[in-house]
Amino acid sequence: MKKRTERFLFILYLAGFLILAVPMAVYQPHVDITSAVPVSPPDEYFRMLIPQYICQHGTLPTGLEEEVRITGCGFSYGLYNTLPYIIQGYLMRFVSLFTDSELALLYAGRSVNIVFGCIMAVFVYLLGKRLFTDHRFRWLFCVAVTYLPENLFVHTYINTDSCCMLAAGMILFALVWGYQEGFQIKNCICLAIGIILCALSYYNAYGYILSAILLFIAYYITKENGRWHCRYKTMFSYGAFISILVLIGAGWWFVRAYFVLDGDILGLKTKEQLALLYSLPETSPLFTYQARGISLFQMLSENKFFQCLYDSFIAAYGSLSIRGSYWTYFSYKLLFGAGIAGGLMYFIGFIRKKERKANGRTLFFHLNMVFCMVLPLIILIRYAYTMNYQHQGRYLLPALVPVMYYTVRGIQTLSLVTFGKRQLPRLLVNIGVAFALFIAAGSAFYMVFVQSLPIYQTVGMRLTY
Repeated sequence: MKKRTERFLFILYLAGFLILAVPMAVYQPHVDITSAVPVSPPDEYFRMLIPQYICQHGTLPTGLEEEVRITGCGFSYGLYNTLPYIIQGYLMRFVSLFTDSELALLYAGRSVNIVFGCIMAVFVYLLGKRLFTDHRFRWLFCVAVTYLPENLFVHTYINTDSCCMLAAGMILFALVWGYQEGFQIKNCICLAIGIILCALSYYNAYGYILSAILLFIAYYITKENGRWHCRYKTMFSYGAFISILVLIGAGWWFVRAYFVLDGDILGLKTKEQLALLYSLPETSPLFTYQARGISLFQMLSENKFFQCLYDSFIAAYGSLSIRGSYWTYFSYKLLFGAGIAGGLMYFIGFIRKKERKANGRTLFFHLNMVFCMVLPLIILIRYAYTMNYQHQGRYLLPALVPVMYYTVRGIQTLSLVTFGKRQLPRLLVNIGVAFALFIAAGSAFYMVFVQSLPIYQTVGMRLTY
């Protein structure tokens, strides 16, 4: 009976994601020139140029071609890692064998990210099963990650964020699997695929690659009788296996970039050079906060920088133009607040214990998760100050899985609070979890069916400027 219930909830969980994601992918405009405030997905028109080029020519662009250049900015998304665009481009090329419809090609490209989102939801579920023995908090974790409105949004239009989110889920699942059962061929393959997807999708998530390397090495280091030991033979055999898979799966891209872009394997120097040559004055690298001598503190204090980051991390559709209600953002503050409170209680209780020697391996794992949460914010602030001011919360989404893990773990800690010798009644805990699930799932349905689709249907689908 329990297996049937679990299977039903899993199907409902994936079905809910598709019920939300598919209408968004179908109805949101590719380009919006009719409304005063644009409601089309951020930069999708210029992102689409890359899979369109692949569809038309059957080859990858170098990023230097004028036809893939971003108007006004001077550079191209073809300079960045383009694995999602490659998959989308060749799928569009296949679809073009049967139809010339531009709309069909757009839907083909968007469908790739919906699939990425579904696979991510599966890995989040598998990760939740390993992290939470209590099914109530396991499902809260799954729903909180998968149904976060902004996470849902990036799986509905053409971008590389969707693949990056899948990569983060795969890497974390493989690492937890390895730490719980030991690294074997299966979880090493999972880890390698996650690293490949991460390396070829989004620089903001590269912290997971570094953490995966460090955590893999740390797993084989133990302390026995006061001395450190390392199982070198096993570590090198599995490490070499993972490295070979990653080099085959991702190395080709960086070798190609080295030759095509004169040694610029990340494309960042080439991007800046193109921006200097072809950008408009207001988008030029010479117009950044740093170039104008404005302090970092002043930038962060302007335009409600962190408030906008928080809001657009939770829910900001279109070109940051479709927002949730006050309650959307306030309810998530309650959720995060409860998680932080529970986390502090756990930390204080740990400090007060006489036996405070934590498992070093576990502690190192958590330090790496903190690093993976903080790094996207550091990269975003640096990018905003030195390159292009964009305080958009979607750039912080790579931190989502560990953020929601610690939030839900904190809420679970609160549920174990005792008054005297009595714990909170189970009914009260169930009500609290149900309320948190309502916040997580309800916000997504509200953003899609109340805030977004009525606007999209009014604007209509547009494919060109």
